[in-house]
Amino acid sequence: MRMNTTDESMIVPEAAPAGMLFDLGEPTPVEEKPSAGPARLRRPERAQGEMRIASLDELLPSDHLVRVVWDFACGCDITPLLQQIKAVPGQPGRDATDPRLLLTLWLFATIDGVGSARTLDGLCREHLAYQWLCGGVSVNYHTLADFRSRQTAFLDQLLTDSVATLLHEGLVELKRVAQDGMRVRASAGASSFRREKSLKACLEEADAQVQALKNQIDEDAQAATRRQQAARERAARERQERLRQALAEREKLLATREQQKKEKGVKFEAEALRASTTDPEARKMKMPDGGTRPGYNVQFATTTDSGIVVGVEVTNVGNDSGEMPPMLEQIEQRYQKLPEQMLVDGGYTALDAIEDAHAKQVEVLGPIKNEANKKAKGENPYQPRKKDGPGVVDWRERMGTPEAQTLYKLRAQTAEWVNAGARNRGMYQVNVRGRQKVLAIALLQGLAHNLQRAIKLRQASEAKK
Repeated sequence: MRMNTTDESMIVPEAAPAGMLFDLGEPTPVEEKPSAGPARLRRPERAQGEMRIASLDELLPSDHLVRVVWDFACGCDITPLLQQIKAVPGQPGRDATDPRLLLTLWLFATIDGVGSARTLDGLCREHLAYQWLCGGVSVNYHTLADFRSRQTAFLDQLLTDSVATLLHEGLVELKRVAQDGMRVRASAGASSFRREKSLKACLEEADAQVQALKNQIDEDAQAATRRQQAARERAARERQERLRQALAEREKLLATREQQKKEKGVKFEAEALRASTTDPEARKMKMPDGGTRPGYNVQFATTTDSGIVVGVEVTNVGNDSGEMPPMLEQIEQRYQKLPEQMLVDGGYTALDAIEDAHAKQVEVLGPIKNEANKKAKGENPYQPRKKDGPGVVDWRERMGTPEAQTLYKLRAQTAEWVNAGARNRGMYQVNVRGRQKVLAIALLQGLAHNLQRAIKLRQASEAKK
């Protein structure tokens, strides 16, 4: 029996009598019908020309997240970025790319888990959401990379302004803040770390190479073009500058080690200290998987009530013992107020840091060192000690109360949640060099997180009305 469809190749056999579907006897012979010819198929035809009339705005769904990101960028004050543009009426030169577009591209790319300028460049040509953003404006990876690396100060101010807006709307309360750090792999290899003698030898070679390239004026027709020659000179100068910076960073590391030796008696060998020739500001530190590799320590401070990131910092110190005072200072500078409580893990509870917070009338909620072992031995870990200052005394007694222990549970579900979100957006290794550039990536992570949280907070606020 042939069904009445447009595809006449579909053949459906006659319905079987009831019960025959489960008959286990001999199969009924089926009379074979001769084939009427080869199968008729619908094959793709990609060379056929066609005309489509549709705008990018029509192709993109009206509720797409990229529209929200664009609206956010349009509401930002980009005056500092516009002041940097030299293409103005009456002056020669090509029109500049709209800073709002570059900002939105990086924010949406961060939400999308894209951290490479080259990958973003490709998406702007191939992906509908990024094509909608560009709206016919051509961008390249160099423009994208330069914008991200040079606008750290603007991104930092944007974080302050956006959080201040949420505070003004009453969606965020700066009452209780959780701080935590996450170590990310630097764009440098372990073999790039060299001692002082090797660094000086490399610098001498780099100086000689730069001088040789400067003296190389005329070349034959088969030699490098002028553009290639300029690229070689630039690469040689950049390597020369990195080596000089590596020597300077090694001196800073040496001063830090000498200070630690003076204060805490920590021994070290000065000749063994090394700095990276690829990323001089990177330091070897222990990673979450237990290995030791070059990296940076990214710090996030997040409100426990709303989950909004209110502070971002990047250091090259592998531990967190001294990171709470700078974060408190940053929060006060950003919003002219301090949180009432700081929730931190055991890595932050250095006694001097707790005293510093107490002087600013900030309560610290963090675990006491070897708390479980002391309880097992019958000791009271919350009992003040003779050399404790007033802030440490209050901290010990506070952590012995059920209220403090209950509130401290908010730390993990806040700080670790933000870190996990950054990991899900690709924050495992950075592909830029230098602390300031890494800070720009961390700020974009904080802004991307806050943008998504602000959507949820405003929806919840509207639902209550």
